[in-house]
Amino acid sequence: MSVITIIGAGMMGSALSFPSADNRHDIRIVGTPLDKDIIEQAKLTGYHITLKRYLPKGIEFYNTDEMEEAIKGSDLIIGGVSSFGVDWFLKEVLPKIPNHIPVLSVTKGMIDLGDGNMLTYPEYYEKHTNSYKSLNAIGGACTSYELADRDNTHVCFCGSDINILRKLKRMLETDYYHISISEDIRGVESAVALKNIYALAVTLAVGISEKKDGKGVIHYNSQAALFGQSVREMMKLIKILGGNEENIVFGAGDLYVTVFGGRTRKIGTLLGAGLDIDEALDTLKGVTLESVVIASRAASAVRELIRRNKIDKKDFPLLLHVDDIITNKATVDIPWEKFEIEKEL
Repeated sequence: MSVITIIGAGMMGSALSFPSADNRHDIRIVGTPLDKDIIEQAKLTGYHITLKRYLPKGIEFYNTDEMEEAIKGSDLIIGGVSSFGVDWFLKEVLPKIPNHIPVLSVTKGMIDLGDGNMLTYPEYYEKHTNSYKSLNAIGGACTSYELADRDNTHVCFCGSDINILRKLKRMLETDYYHISISEDIRGVESAVALKNIYALAVTLAVGISEKKDGKGVIHYNSQAALFGQSVREMMKLIKILGGNEENIVFGAGDLYVTVFGGRTRKIGTLLGAGLDIDEALDTLKGVTLESVVIASRAASAVRELIRRNKIDKKDFPLLLHVDDIITNKATVDIPWEKFEIEKEL
């Protein structure tokens, strides 16, 4: 039995309390400054107001100003913030964590360095942390509510120390939460970050279908074609970023899950139906849209590499079109002919 402290009371971080509890660990959940209502209700009833489920019994809940108390005696810190909370986690949380306690982050995304390169969030944390810490992350297809319902799920824990990853796997793996481990942080993390861009791209087809044939009408051929092109571009980007292309399995699985629901599907559908980016964002006011952020960052890096003649723009027609839709309010006009390839044996 260990003490696991989850910092960030959002849906995914809180969902990890289920495999943690099933492995009989003591669990503490600390809210960010944005989680006051979640923590208040959870303290009273154990009910999570956004996950819409009762959390396992016995969890201790803490407000932000009680974070240091919650960290004391912990064996693992799970970072449960969204990509918009990365800098807060870097400045307000990491300095408070003793070096001997490993960190496992659920946050998906990357930082554009402006020179055609990008950093995964574990790399970003390491770059700006003065002392050594074990900074690890989770990648793979996992929706928070299905994890909370104990549906069979396969993810990958990635980090720089295989022995620590093995320890984390032993702590959290259950008969429904299946864990691969990898020291290829770049490959795993870039794969699952990029899926947000391409989930938006695939769901453009949903909006196009609804605009053409009416709400609720869905055509799968067009979605499948966009899915295939997405996987092709993701594999190339993983390789460009220095990751192992094998880890596309975690990005492709995550892409599949994301296409079927959630915030990214909503924004993609609205754009496909003909709204421009401002109108779509206004419609979804108050919704966190990480897909728009990572799309702009990845496209910026790709355009810089194109400018430096390091890659060919013909390899990324879908990414560049999504960027035009977001950045330049371009009309959705899927470049189908650019997906076609010819290969000789």
